[in-house]
Parts: sequence; C-alpha cells; structure tokens
Amino acid sequence: MFKNRPITRKLMTVILLTSGVVLTLTCGTFLVYELVTFRQSMARSLSTLAQAIAANSTAALAFENADDARQVLSALAADSHVVAAALYDQEGVLFASYLNPAAGNLPLPPRPGRDGYRFERAAFSLYQPVLIANRRLGTLYLESDLGAMRQRFTLYGGMLLGVIAVASLVAFVLARRLQRYITQPVLSLASTAKTVSEEQDFAVRAERFDDDEMGQLTDAFNAMLARVHERDQALRAQGDELRREVAERKAVEQEIRRLNATLEQRVIERTSALEASNRELDAFAYSVSHDLRAPLRAVDGFSRILLEEYAPALPAEARHYLEVARSSAVNMGNLIDGLLAFSRLGRQPLRKQPLSPSALVHEVLNDFQPELEGRRVHITVGDLPPCQADALLLKQVFVNLLSNALKYTRQRDEAMIVVGACEREDLAGMADHAEAPAQHELPGGNEPVYFIRDNGAGFDMRYRDKLFGVFQRLHSVDAFEGIGVGLALVERIVHRHGGRIWAHGEVDRGATFYFMLSLGRDGGESSDERFEESSAIRESHHEHG
Repeated sequence: MFKNRPITRKLMTVILLTSGVVLTLTCGTFLVYELVTFRQSMARSLSTLAQAIAANSTAALAFENADDARQVLSALAADSHVVAAALYDQEGVLFASYLNPAAGNLPLPPRPGRDGYRFERAAFSLYQPVLIANRRLGTLYLESDLGAMRQRFTLYGGMLLGVIAVASLVAFVLARRLQRYITQPVLSLASTAKTVSEEQDFAVRAERFDDDEMGQLTDAFNAMLARVHERDQALRAQGDELRREVAERKAVEQEIRRLNATLEQRVIERTSALEASNRELDAFAYSVSHDLRAPLRAVDGFSRILLEEYAPALPAEARHYLEVARSSAVNMGNLIDGLLAFSRLGRQPLRKQPLSPSALVHEVLNDFQPELEGRRVHITVGDLPPCQADALLLKQVFVNLLSNALKYTRQRDEAMIVVGACEREDLAGMADHAEAPAQHELPGGNEPVYFIRDNGAGFDMRYRDKLFGVFQRLHSVDAFEGIGVGLALVERIVHRHGGRIWAHGEVDRGATFYFMLSLGRDGGESSDERFEESSAIRESHHEHG
C-alpha cells in the first residue's frame, strides 16, 4: 500500500484509513448499542402485553370457556408483529390459539416451555404464567417476528452509511487541502536534492517554510550544500592544478620510459652480476669455513697432544695457556658455525604453512628432556593460537628461546618457565607494555603475541638494544655459555616472517621475550637490510677477531 508511493498519496492514505477506521468503530459501537437497547425494549413491551393478555384470560381458563379465550387472544391482531399466541391449561394442554393471517399456518408448541422470553433466529417468543390469587391456571404463549428490529436497523444502517460517506468525503477534502503544509516542505527538499544530483549544482538552496522540524532539516540540508559547494570549488581548483601537473608529468614519463628501456637491460644484466655473486658468496663462505677450521683443528689437536703427553713436564702456567688455546679454538669454531648459520638464514627460502605452535613447543621440550633431568623445572604451555610460518624456522625460534630460558634459570632452586600468547590489545594492561614497539610498528591485523617468560638471571634494560646483535652477550662466558648468535637468529627469523620481537627483563628477576608473526605477507629483507646485516657481521667479526 505504501511502497514506492508518493509521500502525498501516503499521507492521504494514512488520514483516510485512520478516519475510516474510527468512523467504522464508532458506527459499529452505535449499532451494537442499539441492538442491545432495542432487544431490551422489545422484551419489556411484549412482556407487558403478555401480562395484560394473561390477566384478561383468567376467567376463560377458570371457567374453561374456550370462546372467551379465543376472543381475548384475537385482540392481538392490533399488533401486526405478533404472529402467534396460545393458552394452555394447568395440564399443559392447548386450550385456545391465535394465528396472524399474514404469517401463514405456523406450528404451535405442543406443550408450554419454561417461563420467560428468548430470542431465536427469526422470532421472539415468551411464556407467561396465568395466575389468580397466586394460583396458576395455565400458560400464555406469544410469538413475535423481528420485522420491527430489521426495519429499525435498516434505517440506522442507511443513516450510518450516509454518515460514513459524508465524513469520508469531508476528511478527503480537508486532508487534500491540509496535507500540503506537511508535504510541500518535503517535496521542495526532494526537488532540490534531485536538482543537485542531476545537475551537480551545489549553489542551489531549498526553500524554508516553517520553524519546525522540517525547517531545521532544511537548514541542515542547506548548510551541508554550502560545505559541499565550498569543497567542490576547492576540488575544482585542485583538479586544475592536477591537470597541470599531469601534463608536466607526461613529459617526465616519456623521459622515464626512455630511461626504463636502458635500465631494463641493465637490470637483466645485473640480475645475472647478482646470481653469480650469490654462488660465489656461498663458495666463499664454504671456503672460509674450511680454511679457518683447518688451523683451528691443528691448534686444538696439538694443544691436546701436549696436554696428554707432556702435561707432567709442563709448568702449571703452560698447562693453563694450552687449556686457554684449546678453549679459544673451540669457541672460534662455534663462532664460525654461528656466523655461517646467520649468513645462510638470509638466503634460505621461506616456506609458510598453517602451523600449531603448541605442537612445535612440545617437540622442543621432548628434545630438552635430558637437560631437565635432575632439575626442578616447572614449564607451563598455554593456549597458542595457530599461525602461518616456516615450520623449521619457527621451531628454531622456540628452540633458541627455550634453550635460553633453561640456561639462565640453571642457578634457581626451582625454575619457572611459561610459554603463552595474548592479544595485541592485552599489551596495554601488562606491566612491561611500555617496552613494546609502537602500534604502527607492529604487523597489521589480529596477529597474536607469543611470549616465553622465565624467572632466571634476567638482564639490565639499559642494554636491551644489544640483545639481538650478532655475537653480543650481556653475561660472561664463565657464568653462562654461548656465542651470542641465538637471539640474533631468532630476530632474523621473526623479521623474515614480517614480524617483530622485543624483550623485557630485570636483573635476577627473570626475562620475557615477545614476538609476533605477520599473517598477511611473506616477510623477507630488502637489499639494504642485507647490506646492513653484512656490515653488522663484519663489525662484530672484527671486534671478536
């Protein structure tokens, strides 16, 4: 009824429907009231008539004079709506009767019914006792048709239909004249909006008719048009400026295309000075490893021989120097292994797949079982959400971090290690959240934050920038073994996954390492990052050489 209709028709329909429903309910209520009232009036009238006929019939019944009884009943002919009447004696036997000639041959009840009146489908019937000195002589039966009621309701129905028709016409005329006070501002506003939409003319304004809600809406609409007009003019000015810049850039693009043709050929050539360089770098790394290990093996071997065969003849100071030489050779070998592993990690292809970090953690803990024997270590592994990562590299992350946690809790009577995860929003509620990278520095999306927490030796936050440097150590080798490559490898793996890693610690209060992995990109480093890494490796190697 209302869908896709003009607002004028909708408003007219609402007014006429409301008026029609109210009139119909009013007239219906009036008809029901008249029906109830007329039935009560008819019952009182016929009861009065029955009482009079019954009083006049006492003598006829008392003396069993049927002719007098019929004469009394014949007086009912004066009422055209009484169609039948009958008198019954004390035994309920029909004594006398009357039938209205216009009603035809109606059947009379063979015996009287219960005293009182009743309305039936087409008639009104009444049983009135005939009494004399409180003694019942018989029963009077009267039956009246409902013609008077039908006539009355036909008249009332016609009148009410006329009232409804006239009222509806008046409502239609008034609604048609008065609805414009509501629809005209709406139509004007819609017309203005259509003009703006079709002609893109933001200088037009809607007419204001009154200081009501529609007036306020018109003011807001005109204010919006004013702001849009200002922005449109600004955009046109910017468009002119952009077209000028485009014209200038086209000339630049032509020059760029010319240069691209030249550069493309050079890129092809350099991509092949680069593949060869990578092969040479791998060969160089292998050669360096082989060439460095040979003298290290010699130093270690000859030192061991001297200690085994000539130790009794050597002074204590010489034996100490030989032990230092052997230890330095072993340490140098470990440094070479760490350097090669760190270098190879940058060229190793990344193979991401859906993973369960919980499964990787349990695999790592199974590998660490021999180290846990004889120690009181309590390890809690929380719910670690799945991620996309390289299985071997992510396992190496957990190996290095858990290995550090076990190593730096070795001096505790009871080591407490927790592996868990939290949402990025939860970082704000953590005590060490201030040490986390800024939100814009973290991967985009809903990546979980994984963490490994221990109650070990911890570290001084003043030196946290050195944690992930190659060959950087915050503790002495005598206190804790290691070469300072593990955390650098962890950071490199996390960065290759497009993620971030950071840590928080307190001296003798433990440490917590956090990291996130990007879900939406493959990670990896640019050539500038690889150059910075190579420089860092060379500087660290120079410091430890």
